[in-house]
Amino acid sequence: MTELRNVEADLWRFRTRVVAAGVVVLICFSLLVARLIYLQVVRHEDLAEQAENNRTAVVPIVPNRGLIVDRNGVVLATNYSAYTLEITPSKAGPLDEVIDGLATVVDIQARDRRRFKKLVEESKSFESLPIRTRLSDEEVARFAAQRFRFPGVEIKARLFRNYPYGPLASHVIGYIGRVNQKEKEDIQDSDDEANYRGTEYIGKLGVEQSFERQLHGITGVEQMETSAGGRAVRRLASHPATPGNTVMLSIDIKLQKLVEDLFGDRRGALVALDPKTGEVLAFVSKPTFDPNLFVDGIDQENWAALNESPDKPLLNRALRGTYPPGSTYKPFMALAALETGKRTPQQTIFDPGYFMFGNHRFRDDKEGGHGTVDMYKSIVQSCDTYYYMLANDMGVDLIHDEMQKFGFGALTGIDIFGEVRGILPSTEWKRNAYKRPEQKRWYSGETISLGIGQGYNNFTMLQLATATGVLANNGVKMKPHLVRQVTDVVTRQSQDTLQEIKAELTAKPANIAVIRNALVGVNTEGTGATAFRGAGYVAAGKTGTAQVVTVKQNEKYDAAKLSERYRDHALYMAFAPAQDPQIALAMVVENAGWGGAAAAPIARRVFDYWLMQQYPSEQDLAAVQAGQAQTPVGTPRKVSEVPGLPDLSQGQLPARGANH
Repeated sequence: MTELRNVEADLWRFRTRVVAAGVVVLICFSLLVARLIYLQVVRHEDLAEQAENNRTAVVPIVPNRGLIVDRNGVVLATNYSAYTLEITPSKAGPLDEVIDGLATVVDIQARDRRRFKKLVEESKSFESLPIRTRLSDEEVARFAAQRFRFPGVEIKARLFRNYPYGPLASHVIGYIGRVNQKEKEDIQDSDDEANYRGTEYIGKLGVEQSFERQLHGITGVEQMETSAGGRAVRRLASHPATPGNTVMLSIDIKLQKLVEDLFGDRRGALVALDPKTGEVLAFVSKPTFDPNLFVDGIDQENWAALNESPDKPLLNRALRGTYPPGSTYKPFMALAALETGKRTPQQTIFDPGYFMFGNHRFRDDKEGGHGTVDMYKSIVQSCDTYYYMLANDMGVDLIHDEMQKFGFGALTGIDIFGEVRGILPSTEWKRNAYKRPEQKRWYSGETISLGIGQGYNNFTMLQLATATGVLANNGVKMKPHLVRQVTDVVTRQSQDTLQEIKAELTAKPANIAVIRNALVGVNTEGTGATAFRGAGYVAAGKTGTAQVVTVKQNEKYDAAKLSERYRDHALYMAFAPAQDPQIALAMVVENAGWGGAAAAPIARRVFDYWLMQQYPSEQDLAAVQAGQAQTPVGTPRKVSEVPGLPDLSQGQLPARGANH
């Protein structure tokens, strides 16, 4: 039986399907066209850039770090190129096995393993970390022949920082070290992020840290064409790095070495500056440390030796060490007394050898006392009783306000990081410093010892040197600075550091003259006279001795009965020549006793060098180091005749682009 079909219906269904299929095809084609337009027109530049990036790689070129030189051009920090053996933990196998294998090819010591382990803990697994530095050519050749055995291990050529004089002036120069995680985060949050791509080392202390931007340079870039596997094929473009600038310090490295040699094995600090400009001529903290230890990453043994030493060699005593100023405070107290009308130069007191305040006896340093004492004699013979009375008359807050004018208890603004304020006490300071109500209260008896630079007084040698410079400069306080100029290595143009006046005292010139005259008397007939006997110039100064531990009221101080670290500090402040000062200084020799015997002799040799170009004889140098010479012994040497001093010929700067 024949089935009847509705042709018209079939034809309509067919046509509907064809139309639907056509619409679908048209939509798909439209989508393809739209996508093509989007990719080829709208996102053309973006995708072209991605394609180019897939074909090329941009590699940062780390700049050579700038030089650090002294005021005469002697190079104190430079760079050298050397090969390093480096491991990328994420690409290598078990690290212990890899290092054991490498040890059969190159020399790897236990300290290298310890240092590498510390770097692994501080770094990310994909970073290339050095296991050995400064490989010899023979070691490089041996590894190259065995490289197939060590995936993730490679030889790299790197620039290393070098400090040619080792521990000399290390607290001033500072050092560089690997960038830690916090520093990476700080860089990422700063405008310098792009300039630090590829940089693994950064300044950590001293000038290296404070002048990081000037020393770092400008990172260059190299555009390389790469294969699908990421291997470099050819160089497409290159923009060379710009080396860091040369930073010239104001210090004289020969003077710095002289002072460090004079201290010998003793602890302490000395700051010498030009009172007219604020340029720091010597900035000494003893003991020192070798900054070269930190360049590759310091090993645990050396770190423990430095960090756990009771002598604290990492402490910058000139910048961060605080000490009671002792009797070096008296000239400033005397000037404050003149300015406030509490004393006149001719006014006298009678010193029986003590000052009674209530039931407490404040003893003078001279048993039996100094008798009748005016202001000149109080400074020249360092009469404690005079200043006990003066402090009592002035009161703590007036003392604070007057001493603040010299910069005590305030930051000097020197151009390296880390300076501390110290303590210039006042009633407000004590209220803020303590928690319990009875501690917050200022007791009148606490004021007495402030007059002789004891009590809560605690200042840095930088502050004391700056204050001494104020007296030397007739009341003008200059901002101290360690960097003299910065030289652009490309243009060779130098920018000098501005000589900034921080303040000018309103003190009367006649009052300053009274104090300066008394300071000259200290070195001609007083406590500093022995050290300056026979000097070819007139120096002004003041000796000081500061207690480390408090002696009971009726007990006499006896250094022999105390452990060395509990003995008094020896201090000294001075400037010369007295008529037209060219140099001012302040110093402390820790636990060395009387300032006239331990500190003033060092100042004498400093002035002999700076003003007379004389260097101590070997006999004299050894005697000062032992604390046994006040007046120089032996024939002084001319500076040019002293062996072992830095050679000025090293001060020639390398040409642009050199691996300096």
